[in-house]
Amino acid sequence: MKCIQCPVKCGAERSELSGVCGVKGLKIAKYYLHPYEEPPISFKNGSGCIFFCGCSLKCVFCQNFPLSRNIRGKEITERELAEIFKELEETGAENINLVNPTHYLKHIAGAMEIYRPKIPVVYNTHGYETEESLLLAAGFVDVWLTDLKFIDNALSERYTARSDYADYALHAIKFMAQKPLKVREDGKMLSGCIVRHLMLPLAVYDTLNVIKFVSGLPEDTYFSLMSQYTPFGDIARFKELNRRITEREYCRALEAVKTAGLKNVFIQDFDSAGERFIPAWDY
Repeated sequence: MKCIQCPVKCGAERSELSGVCGVKGLKIAKYYLHPYEEPPISFKNGSGCIFFCGCSLKCVFCQNFPLSRNIRGKEITERELAEIFKELEETGAENINLVNPTHYLKHIAGAMEIYRPKIPVVYNTHGYETEESLLLAAGFVDVWLTDLKFIDNALSERYTARSDYADYALHAIKFMAQKPLKVREDGKMLSGCIVRHLMLPLAVYDTLNVIKFVSGLPEDTYFSLMSQYTPFGDIARFKELNRRITEREYCRALEAVKTAGLKNVFIQDFDSAGERFIPAWDY
């Protein structure tokens, strides 16, 4: 079957050939209880993250570069993926966190038919999505955890393989933000939407655009402002990316969040940058 799961719609027969995402079949690089997601996602025991390989965006600064470029990983079957769901659940995972799942949606849906977790399912995406794929994912997703990387397409053209990122991401996020928010009394998130934004050096102007956009989403949408950018990946030719954000850039973003009146906000400390947030890959 020709793959049209992401906006590129490359049409690759991924049972035999790699798509634009760089992978064929079903491939993961790690699964474990991850403690560094937003508090209501990692909660007490950690989020049951499954890191999928390949990506059609190919951000040059990708913090999971070996995965997005398909350098690491292990091919598995849908039944093995279902067994991973069950294993994570049995080891105490707060949820099943599908990291970079877009180009594996049909495989994931197949695994869900074999075993549907009894804990929330988190769709952890870069935001570059079609509505058709989101409708498929909505059948099993409880929490949308989405990036909003850029609004200025000049940035996506410079830093990714896709110049039309915002054209798809803004529409996709409006769709995801319609998910009703449900949070237990003890703070664990059961349903809803979290929009993440990773601040980049020299791009605070676009961070302000992102904050303005998020302020127009349903009031119970969470916003996560991430200051952890660490020079990583294929950035040698991008001098501006070879540093972390400055305190001045960080403070401008904080002021914009305050001015926008956002209610549900997670903000990383300024000193949160570092490679401790980047997992060591098992495969």
